[in-house]
Amino acid sequence: MAKNLWNREQLILAVKLYCELPFGKMHRGNPNIISMAKVIGRTPSAVARKLVNFASFDPSLQERGIKGLTHASKLDKEIWDEFYNDWESLAFKSAKLLANIENKSLEKIYNIPEEEFPKDGKEKERLVKTRVNQSFFRTNILTSYNFTCCITGLMNTKLLIAGHIIPWSEDKSNRLNPRNGLCLNALHDRAFEYGLITITPDYTIHVSKSLKEKEDESVEKYFLKYDNKEIILPSRFLPDKKFLIYHNEKFKDQY
Repeated sequence: MAKNLWNREQLILAVKLYCELPFGKMHRGNPNIISMAKVIGRTPSAVARKLVNFASFDPSLQERGIKGLTHASKLDKEIWDEFYNDWESLAFKSAKLLANIENKSLEKIYNIPEEEFPKDGKEKERLVKTRVNQSFFRTNILTSYNFTCCITGLMNTKLLIAGHIIPWSEDKSNRLNPRNGLCLNALHDRAFEYGLITITPDYTIHVSKSLKEKEDESVEKYFLKYDNKEIILPSRFLPDKKFLIYHNEKFKDQY
């Protein structure tokens, strides 16, 4: 039995995969699960079950009555708890683990051109870590929202942004927290950033007074038609209500 126990490294990579797959595609036939199974020496079925084990710990799924599998191990819970409040560590540690296993550099995996590397070693490490973090957050948010803008339903990934509710510069501890993210198209991401639209804790869209006052067909088409409508909710990692309250309060004078 002991030889079949999952180790820490395997579980870290499984948590990474949990974050990077749409919730409804965590099955043994998924090519990403098959690929990860080969990397860590597990069967696709075992990896798929482990992902659903992690779902049992996910508070945003619990809020929606989704329980996941209940036969998770003590180590499963320890790994989940360790990284749930430290997403930045998960992003970089899991990326380095995968790079070591596949015998590839992070620069190559994340397609960072050599000409972008600074000469200083610390600056190079900072650049690589930033790219890893950005890639992790974007993948996490887009998959959670099933590659769909939560306001318009647009599904063209080239036009989608993994936006922050509390900006990257204002809350270091939640930079990679998926519950601090929204999947938005580029236009509505910018509007949200400037407070021209907001989303209340009941996940309702509100348009600012300044946009409502404009007699403009484009404003009607791209903004007013969504006023007081609910966003398209993600399959996991619901936006944290306290982050939405922060955004509401920050721009309250515009409403």
